[in-house]
Amino acid sequence: MVRKSVEVLAAVAADSATTPGGGTDRILAEVLAGVVRVEHVSADSHFFDDLGADSMVMAQFCARVRKRADLPSISMKDVYQHPTIRSLTAALEPPSVAPVEPAAASGTAATPVSTRQYVLCGTLQVLVMCAYTYVLALGFHLSFDWISAGDGLIAAYLRAVLAGGATFLGACVLPIAAKWALVGRWRPQRIPIWSLAYLRFWVVKSLVTLNPLVLFAGSPIYNLYLRALGAKVGRDVLILSRRAPTCTDLLTVGDGTVIRNHTFFTCYRAVAGMLQTGAVTLGRDVYVGEKSVLDIETAMGDGAQLGHASTLHEGQAVPAGEHWHGSPGQPTRSDYRTLGSAGRTTRRKVTHTLLQLTLWLLVYVPVTSGGLAVLFAEVPALNAVIEPGGQALTHRSFYVTVLVTSLALFFGSMLLSILTVVTVPRVLNLAIKPDRVYPLYGFHHSIHRAIVRMTNRRFFVQFFGDSSYIVGYLRCLGYRLKPVVQTGSNFGTDVLHENPYQSAVGSGTVIASGLFFVNTDYSSTSFRVSRATIGPRNFLGNHIVYPAQGRTGANCLLATKVLVPIDGEVRENVGLLGSPSFEIPRSVARDNKFQHLMAGDEFRRRLAAKNRHNLRTMAYWLLAHWVYAFGLTLFGLLAADFYADLGSVAIALGEISVIVFTLLHVVLTERAALGFRGMQPKYCSIYQEGFWESERLFKMQARPGLHSAFVGTPIQSWFWRMVGVRLGRRLFDDGCGMSEKNLVTIGDDVTLNAGSTIQCHSQEDYVFKSDRTTVGSGCTIGVGALVHYGVAMGEGAVLAPDAFLMKGEEVPPYARWGGNPAREMRPALTADR
Repeated sequence: MVRKSVEVLAAVAADSATTPGGGTDRILAEVLAGVVRVEHVSADSHFFDDLGADSMVMAQFCARVRKRADLPSISMKDVYQHPTIRSLTAALEPPSVAPVEPAAASGTAATPVSTRQYVLCGTLQVLVMCAYTYVLALGFHLSFDWISAGDGLIAAYLRAVLAGGATFLGACVLPIAAKWALVGRWRPQRIPIWSLAYLRFWVVKSLVTLNPLVLFAGSPIYNLYLRALGAKVGRDVLILSRRAPTCTDLLTVGDGTVIRNHTFFTCYRAVAGMLQTGAVTLGRDVYVGEKSVLDIETAMGDGAQLGHASTLHEGQAVPAGEHWHGSPGQPTRSDYRTLGSAGRTTRRKVTHTLLQLTLWLLVYVPVTSGGLAVLFAEVPALNAVIEPGGQALTHRSFYVTVLVTSLALFFGSMLLSILTVVTVPRVLNLAIKPDRVYPLYGFHHSIHRAIVRMTNRRFFVQFFGDSSYIVGYLRCLGYRLKPVVQTGSNFGTDVLHENPYQSAVGSGTVIASGLFFVNTDYSSTSFRVSRATIGPRNFLGNHIVYPAQGRTGANCLLATKVLVPIDGEVRENVGLLGSPSFEIPRSVARDNKFQHLMAGDEFRRRLAAKNRHNLRTMAYWLLAHWVYAFGLTLFGLLAADFYADLGSVAIALGEISVIVFTLLHVVLTERAALGFRGMQPKYCSIYQEGFWESERLFKMQARPGLHSAFVGTPIQSWFWRMVGVRLGRRLFDDGCGMSEKNLVTIGDDVTLNAGSTIQCHSQEDYVFKSDRTTVGSGCTIGVGALVHYGVAMGEGAVLAPDAFLMKGEEVPPYARWGGNPAREMRPALTADR
């Protein structure tokens, strides 16, 4: 907790009285007394230690203060850094200075669009999807027939190589050709959403992100792909993020630059019903950290750095050689680039590229394209399905075949996969020595990439997560977790790493979903694996990047989206919030209400009950995923049954049926998780059944990939309504995530950007809290921003990229907020361009 301001400001005070004087401090004390429901608040009473307030209470206090014209605007960061009335008053601007005015309504009001235009655009998008589906079906039809005509296994393989290679080449070239044919060169512009210009944008964006070359992120092939799309990408550039830029002509990346995983640099954004495109310019030897956001019209000079969990807002430029971090970015002395260059890698790059293409064209693609043909030819039960006649629906044996096939494929692949995951990477890791520098694109780099891919299996983390059994799974992967204090919620359902054998978590630590261990350092020509260690008795909130250089020790609270410090003293017995981070109380009195449930016989009884509930949830999860596999098998074999008569039309109908089935399966699975009852606001211990029900909901929710085909279309609005969101008209959703859907209310003409999240809950240590969140009509939530529970955004409000709008906040109508934690933005950062 930052307390030194109290002592410093006390020396300036006219006297040592604890009663608030006249003016601002007296009014603030009166407002706070009303919020905490006491008759009197001393000027030196500590908000958290003395008054027992928590972040939700203080958010209400901030909201009430902002509504008064006679008081300056305050934020949650002000409250945490100045936790008494006396210190807060002294730190605020003088009362004579007018508060920052919210942005003018004309600058943030949603661009009006008619329902007719919205429906027309959606109809055209559906037609485009159907046409694309038919093209895929036609390509499969031609390949399947030609491969099946091969005489013998070797002939079938050779044909699969040729047919699969041609299909792969077509899938790679089509998005590039479509971009140049439909758009030409991207330029800075404003595109009304749901217009015909937007339709062209959506087609190009969809094809570019679906291109199989996106899977080559981190390799020279990916750079060649971006250049083919018009991006200016220099030599020895390493781009690890698969969030492929859309407006590529506006992207410039200088020689030797490194862009880490999960970074947004798409060169466009959506604000109030308009798409805005703009340049992202990165000089030579630039470093961009994990999960960062580069807004449009941003730049970084030669040798500049941007830390992890950081963002550059529109108009921000990092001067050459400077280091910045935070949201929005600001100068820092922290050095995020800890690995120097290891010399040119031209020969290794060429060799690595050729080996990658060889592996794909001679192994992956032939197995995918030709394996199905061989399977139908060699298995009599399946071969009978593709005989002419289309009579499968009327034969009982067909459904037996579907049942047996789906069971064998689902559980067989699950067993084979987990055996592979816990054995093969462990053997491969013998070749990787920690803290040793290896060149990129060599033997060790290939081993490292294989370990990353094989051990980050979301299937198993989702299956075991939010239960006691995730500990055993992560141990088998290689995590160092001894000694373990079992809480039943040691890890959530979303844990990522770069090397599991160099990931360590201390005893008694509880981690919510969204942790990413960053234990690999990169330069443009080399890499190094290092140990990343989280201390004991920590609690980590959602969406946290934890680097190997993290300077946190024992008994820390790392709040949601916090920027973990990499230098300075080791932080212990404190909480950290924000980007850049600052200290807050490790815990508050309110959360001690359930302490009696965490020790002794009562704890053991409740933990056993939680484990039983989690086991039932895991069984439901397996059943739901097998049902989905059954459905895919059913529609696949039905398409095969009608294939002899309808050809590519049967395949296209099967693909469309799978899309519809996926939508319905996701909706029914999520609704059934709570017995078709909606979630209610909660405040409970993790050892109470209310929390276990929430865990079940989180586990049974579909990952974004299952309905990502609908992003940017009206179909996404239908999906949100079906899973319980109270939704207005003409929503534009470019890839937002939501947790407790029925607790979310969204007005008309709202804009949700890619990577944004509306999360109606939080967990702090062993306490779970959830509440409703309201997003008013015409609001915009920026790229990568997170909106917490109990939040109300007024009409036309805008939340900047990568912002964290904390629980309980109230954003006034037409205001612009940004930062982590979010607060009202100054005009210099919010001016329209």
